[in-house]
Amino acid sequence: MQKRFTVDFLMKKMKVNEGEVPQYYVEHSHDAIISPIDWEMVQAEIARRKTLGRVYSGSSIFSSKLVCGDCGGFFGQKVWHSTDAYRKVIWRCNSKFKGEKKCGTPHLDTETIQQKFLLAYNQLMENRAGVIADCMQMRQIVSDCTALDAEIEKLTEEIEILAEMVKSCVRENASSAQSQEEYTKKYNSLAKRYEKTASRLDKLATEKTRKQDRDREFRLFIEAIKKQPLVLEEWNERLWVGLLEKATVFHDGRIIFQFKNGTEIEVGI
Repeated sequence: MQKRFTVDFLMKKMKVNEGEVPQYYVEHSHDAIISPIDWEMVQAEIARRKTLGRVYSGSSIFSSKLVCGDCGGFFGQKVWHSTDAYRKVIWRCNSKFKGEKKCGTPHLDTETIQQKFLLAYNQLMENRAGVIADCMQMRQIVSDCTALDAEIEKLTEEIEILAEMVKSCVRENASSAQSQEEYTKKYNSLAKRYEKTASRLDKLATEKTRKQDRDREFRLFIEAIKKQPLVLEEWNERLWVGLLEKATVFHDGRIIFQFKNGTEIEVGI
């Protein structure tokens, strides 16, 4: 409250509050547009899409989820008979005819993908309690950053010392006459140590972020399946996006659905 305030009541002139008057933050004053868990699932999906980079396509919910078992590429949407009464939308490996060897994976229509996902989901939910227990156990493993934090703290201290040593080396060279060959050798040695330490620190920070993201995925997965029915009879787009990591299609028609907790369920022809 009071992000803006009236400075002239007669002229009704308003001004952005830059600390002139108190501001107040009121929690839970409005109902959320979406639930917190839905918001977090959206953030997780955004993060997943970023990792895919330029290969990600947002043209459909099936884009970047269906994977070819032959070449590892994504399936894309194709339209057959686009201008006549036999028009049909199918999904096929984008690289099927691009390589020297043609991919043998079949094309799929939307209804087939949906029905096979329903079978995989229902099979997953047959052991919902066991799936939840496994996810909770995995959370304990991936959320433990004790060793990472200790090494990050140690390297942070080391990099601060090295930075000060580099500055000291430069100041000393600027204030007193000395062999430039020796100075360059000393400077390069310190700079190399600094870069190596900084690189290691970046890798550890990335690893910690990865573990935190994975922990969030497990938590969201647990919260999501707790609220879902044990048997799903109709296609649910949100569950496809929220629970499924990818679906790999093989040349014999099998599809392996990999859920975000790591569980893989095979659905045959």
